[in-house]
Amino acid sequence: MGYENIIYDVDGNIATITFNRPKALNALNGALLKELSGALDDVQANEDIRVLVLTGSGEKSFVAGADISELATFDALQGKAFAQTGHGIIAKLQQMPIAVVAAVNGFALGGGSEIALACDFVYASENAKFGLPEITLGLIPGFGGTQRLPRLIGANLAKELIFTGRMVSAGEAMRFGIVNRVVPADELMDAVMKTAKDIAAKGRVSLRAAKQAVNRGLDVDLATGCAIEIDAFALCMASPDAREGTSAFLEKRRAEFKGRLRG
Repeated sequence: MGYENIIYDVDGNIATITFNRPKALNALNGALLKELSGALDDVQANEDIRVLVLTGSGEKSFVAGADISELATFDALQGKAFAQTGHGIIAKLQQMPIAVVAAVNGFALGGGSEIALACDFVYASENAKFGLPEITLGLIPGFGGTQRLPRLIGANLAKELIFTGRMVSAGEAMRFGIVNRVVPADELMDAVMKTAKDIAAKGRVSLRAAKQAVNRGLDVDLATGCAIEIDAFALCMASPDAREGTSAFLEKRRAEFKGRLRG
């Protein structure tokens, strides 16, 4: 599939999707969302990929939200379809059986923040800004922001940010628990790729099991979550990765994980 609004690259076990509408601050329109959905399908189908990194082109923006020039033309039914499309894509992103890291290099507003919230964790440059400013347009977040942000930082703080629509700095976002790490802009991708390579060296089966156990456990009581973990642990034991990992430990060598999710 050819891409005009994103750049899709695979280097070894790491895939990178770069939002590439720099003149529009990488704003989300229908064409970009369609391409993003297709790229996520490609990532899902590639058994060699263990980490997906999302970032934005240019120095100003990760994703500056929805493309307002397109949004302003929608009626209620078109708005609903647009929101459903966004939810479907972000759910696909969150359900990836691999690690997904956001490298936020500037504005992450509206849909940009919502994409970041769906990633497993976020690294941000010092000039990054986060926010859900839809309220200033007479709207509300439409790609999951009203649901994921309160679950991450608590209802009261999330409501303050959503009701006011104010932007927060990378430092504030880290204090709130939205961002894991803040680095200088020129060091962002190096920091992200260092962590991505560390994760990519681990077993794909155990990475998937850990991600699913955490994500599914957040929606259930503790006892049910612990049962989910037990089952996931047992499934890992059936993988060649577990045999390789334990053997490598006993033989005092570095493990070479080659387990696959299928076949």
